[in-house]
Amino acid sequence: MIAAALSEITTNKPRAAVTKDAITPQEIRAMVATLPFDLRGLRDRAILLMGYIGGLGRSDLIGLDLHQNDTEGGTGWIELHSAGILLTIKSKTGWRKVQIACGNTDLTCPVYTLSQWLHFAKIRSGPVFVRTSRDGKHALSTRLNDRHIPRLVKSTVLKAGIRADLPEKERLALFSGHSLKKGLSVAVGQSSGNQIEVNLTKAAGF
Repeated sequence: MIAAALSEITTNKPRAAVTKDAITPQEIRAMVATLPFDLRGLRDRAILLMGYIGGLGRSDLIGLDLHQNDTEGGTGWIELHSAGILLTIKSKTGWRKVQIACGNTDLTCPVYTLSQWLHFAKIRSGPVFVRTSRDGKHALSTRLNDRHIPRLVKSTVLKAGIRADLPEKERLALFSGHSLKKGLSVAVGQSSGNQIEVNLTKAAGF
């Protein structure tokens, strides 16, 4: 009985935290370039760019609604302006504001890409990021599951050939949704608490 108990404790002990690599500006551009130009690809491009430029976690992204109080499950909303996007996001310590500026080119501009996604997905209210049909051509009304983001990061890392010198298993272990959140602040070397400065978009060459 004692041996069985010890075995169970050993089996169920928590794993050590694994530190994920930050994604560089060059790598995120390569990842975005692997996505198709259908509706699903447009959505995923907006997720990657907004997550990277805004330093957003997967719950931040998935919880966004188009307007304040659109849904009971929403944890934030967006405001689109000519100069960029203003996000209001609920965090553990209260509400915070995140500004994302326009980029230099449409392909890597988070503002342009998000605007295109909202337009072609015909999103007028409710969740910003929703599921699509299997053929990737139609937006559904269901909010996207947050597990999609680490899967998206890992799949585009592989397609872009990032860290191709390593075995696939090791490459996948290096990246997760958190790699987006910390990527730009590490690459640019600047942030200011809860407020992501507008100039980060262009500081990274976007």
